[in-house]
Amino acid sequence: MEDKFDVIIVGGGIAGAVTALLLAKEGIETVVVERGNYSGAKNMTGGRLYSHSLEKILPGFALKAPMERKITRERVSMMTGTSSFTVDYASDRLSRPGAESYTVLRSLFDRWLMEQAEEAGAVTVNGVLVEDLAIRDGKVCGIIAGGEEMFADVVVLADGANSQLMEKAGLQKQAVSPRQIAVGVKEIIELDEETINERFNAAPGEGTAWMFAGWPSDGRIGGGFLYTNRSSLSLGIVVTTAELIKSGKSVHEMLEQFRAHPAVRPLIEGGRLAEYSGHMVAEGGYSMVPSLHGNGIVAVGDAAHLIINSGYTVRGMDLAVGSAVAAAKAITEAKQIGNFSAAALGRYKQLLDDGFVMRDMKHYRKFPHFMENHRIFNSYPQMIDEMFGSISTVDGTPTEPMLPKLLKPAKKVGLLNIVKDGWKGVRSL
Repeated sequence: MEDKFDVIIVGGGIAGAVTALLLAKEGIETVVVERGNYSGAKNMTGGRLYSHSLEKILPGFALKAPMERKITRERVSMMTGTSSFTVDYASDRLSRPGAESYTVLRSLFDRWLMEQAEEAGAVTVNGVLVEDLAIRDGKVCGIIAGGEEMFADVVVLADGANSQLMEKAGLQKQAVSPRQIAVGVKEIIELDEETINERFNAAPGEGTAWMFAGWPSDGRIGGGFLYTNRSSLSLGIVVTTAELIKSGKSVHEMLEQFRAHPAVRPLIEGGRLAEYSGHMVAEGGYSMVPSLHGNGIVAVGDAAHLIINSGYTVRGMDLAVGSAVAAAKAITEAKQIGNFSAAALGRYKQLLDDGFVMRDMKHYRKFPHFMENHRIFNSYPQMIDEMFGSISTVDGTPTEPMLPKLLKPAKKVGLLNIVKDGWKGVRSL
């Protein structure tokens, strides 16, 4: 066979870059095939990186990498069309060693991370779309790109949530439900650093992660987000495809109404739109994780649907790193015994199960089902608006007792519904 490598990695995002870095350090001949002109060029995700997993691989990486801001403030808002109720949390706990998180712009960060892999000895091939897998006698033995084949002992799929190669490898055997996949759209809005510091009450280098429910997704299953970068804001929404089918609005229209909301508009005022992008997001949690390995193949990161949305946080990057660590270790062990069968590469799944990746995925496995409750995105924001509007308004009319003010909007939702939803939410977490 010509052009034979030990490992071919499809995709140069975080999962692909970390896998390449660790394999190269072990002296394993590794090539990364990336469809963009450089790693991160096609990456439309971004936002927040929890540093714990990458810190173990590259100690002190945040001092060298192109990080944007350290997150020191968490906000969660419930919105109606005219109101916003926000829980605001700021604490030194968010900066505790091992618990730091940062906003990143993936076009910059992924490129830097791949440079670390290249310095370790990995080879990158950019601007090439992998069209298919080379399969011989039931074993994946390489890739097909531009009509040509490249061969390897193992192929690592790190090509994102919408990976067509997962199906071709027979790993994604069950059709993905429209409820399990969401469409995300994001804008990068440029603002000067001093303005961001002032508007978000942030010290230089510090920032905010902000999640929104209700109005941003037009009262449907989904939500909005805002992350502060050094001199820009990442603003966007995510809506499940099942809800988009039912909705009379496009994701673009939803984003426009979100950015025009009276609580959001002042934050982005005077900013310049620098980027507009969209991507698919896995929302099904543990229940939609496919088979992760086969004969000569493993899947990591978003391609393996390793994403956790707990409502108040969204995790994907640290899980991508964790899966890359497990994949690299499993492949290294397979290389040592010269066996790349599904049984040998099953070590990858074992490592995932024993580590934080699958433990956390399993912990939150009930939450996606809980979030399919439309009251969370429609009735509850309206209820909270009426509650706090009634107790906060002073207009000269006789003041009512507090309890009736709170009970009236709650009864519209249904007291039993509130109790049941609260119990289900607690159990799902």
